Amino acid sequence: MSLTNAQYDTILHQYEIKQLKSRREAERRLACVYDRIPGYRDLEDMVAAVSVAQGRKLLAGDEEAMEDLRDSLAELSGRKAQLLEDAGFAPDYLEPVYECPDCQDCKDTGYVEGEKCHCFKQAMITLLYEQSNIREMLRTENFDTLSYEYYEGEDLSRFKNAVRTCRNFVKNFNSDYHNLFFYGTVGTGKSFLSGCVAKELIESGHSVIYFSTTGLFDLLSKNSFDYKNREELRETYADLYQCDLLIIDDLGTELTNQFVTSQLFALLNERHMGKKATIISTNLSLEELRNRYSDRIFSRITSHYEICKLSGQDIRMYKKRLMNRK
Repeated sequence: MSLTNAQYDTILHQYEIKQLKSRREAERRLACVYDRIPGYRDLEDMVAAVSVAQGRKLLAGDEEAMEDLRDSLAELSGRKAQLLEDAGFAPDYLEPVYECPDCQDCKDTGYVEGEKCHCFKQAMITLLYEQSNIREMLRTENFDTLSYEYYEGEDLSRFKNAVRTCRNFVKNFNSDYHNLFFYGTVGTGKSFLSGCVAKELIESGHSVIYFSTTGLFDLLSKNSFDYKNREELRETYADLYQCDLLIIDDLGTELTNQFVTSQLFALLNERHMGKKATIISTNLSLEELRNRYSDRIFSRITSHYEICKLSGQDIRMYKKRLMNRK
């Protein structure tokens, strides 16, 4: 599973908060016990005193000091447990309380014997969903809900080919560097297939970020010109270049100008140089793509992206008409 440094630091900060809550809860419970069982504090003081005394004997060469210490601590522990029971407290009331009930060994650090705990892996997936911008979309747009019923003839062949391409893209993601470019008419499944890929990769722990082109270039513009808030945008901006998969949806719906063109090329080129995968979808034809953007962008896409053309009826409008008939 891969995270950017900023994402990794975010999760570690979450664990620091958990540990602080755990310590505060432990302190609260201990204070409660002290308040209701005055003799409990005296027994804890005795534990410290006995440990120091037997430690000195051990250093002085008393070979029986360690065994005496174990016996004394066991006796004091039993008396403490009895006091808790007599006062109506659960036997484990003063045991550490961690948020991860299935793996107490991780102690809210996220790691067990040097390996990521399952709670850490889940935290990764949760964060990746939140930062991808498409949590809600992927509830309905994924391989489990994929259907061929809206296509026929050549449209069906193109869609099936695109689905195979997407499945191979996911299957070989860790071993092969690829990019995808979906183009074709409105509502033919381009964004849907991007969602299918995104969900599979997020669930396997890869960092995925989704942007509509209007949102993407708004971010790039703010990073370039909004000096007041640039510091707040820096991590998100860096993630555009570092995330495992960047999805740029509806290329061509933005107001295209020299700034947009230069920023788009810089982004695509940098990600290509770093072998970071990108998926682009657009309603533009290849000819319109060439005319609208620079030759460098057109060349970058046609040379380094697997191109899938989709065609057919507007599925969104078709579903809407069906709903209106009911």
